[in-house]
Amino acid sequence: MNIRPRRNRKSAVIRAMVEETKLGVENLIYPVFLKDGKNIKEEVASMPGNYRWSVDKLLPEIETCVELGVRSFDLFPAVDESLKDKTGTYSWSSDNFYLHAIRAIKERFPEVMLMSDVALDPYSSDGHDGLVENGKILNDETLPLLNNMSLAQAQAGIDIIGPSDMMDGRIASIREHLDANGYTEVSIMSYTAKYASAFYGPFRDALNSAPKSGDKKTYQMNPANKREALIEAELDINEGADMIMVKPAMCYLDVIHLLKETFPVPVTAYNVSGECAMIHAAAKNGWLNYEAAVYETLLSIKRAGADGILTYFAKDFAQMTQR
Repeated sequence: MNIRPRRNRKSAVIRAMVEETKLGVENLIYPVFLKDGKNIKEEVASMPGNYRWSVDKLLPEIETCVELGVRSFDLFPAVDESLKDKTGTYSWSSDNFYLHAIRAIKERFPEVMLMSDVALDPYSSDGHDGLVENGKILNDETLPLLNNMSLAQAQAGIDIIGPSDMMDGRIASIREHLDANGYTEVSIMSYTAKYASAFYGPFRDALNSAPKSGDKKTYQMNPANKREALIEAELDINEGADMIMVKPAMCYLDVIHLLKETFPVPVTAYNVSGECAMIHAAAKNGWLNYEAAVYETLLSIKRAGADGILTYFAKDFAQMTQR
């Protein structure tokens, strides 16, 4: 047989024609950090190019992103310590700036997709995703608190609820609560395989949401485990998840691929803060080309099977593809 694969690589036109994986800005979800107040745009030191925004400054940024083709956003709140308590009650308070921001964004840009974060850690005085008692994370006692948070976000106009807490049974609990209150069309993108990773540091800096004691290994997954992700995914899908997520992305491409090959629902992946920070740091030192590294990273996540990618590179990628 006279097979020479290089013949299919000999020109840009041919390479594009036979390209197996297509990556577009429509595949990307842009995570952004919100802060209460006005005229705020604070760069996160460990995440160059990413900011804590007050909603008045974020609206023009969203407009710019929409013009670039970025139409999906994941909102995360940086909450003042004085508003945090054991049960995260500020998360569903009518005074919550995060809920007001959702309404303001949807009023200005009704066509965009807004995804939320559902977990206690941004609002908890303990910094954990669940309720803490005597050093233990209480699973079932946390679920009503997540229900309250999810309903408040749905009422504010969120399109997709993103439970990131990793409590057992929370998808069924949230779905039932939303449906019972008439929010049957609000989607759930479950953080299904969320690993106890070393790559979350810059994110926790951005929100000041690190645990005050202990770690999250009793509820986030062991990085050594892959088959366990199948159990988590089957549970979440059976409980009503519309989409499932793997977090982080780069070190867990095999898990993304496994879930995509096994289940019929859309699979997403979170290209997390530490992964973003590594590329920025290496590019700043001249050790790699920033744009080439961003493209290759996102392409690898898409190739592994991710239908959607949450990434801090979304705006930069959009600008790159328009040149």
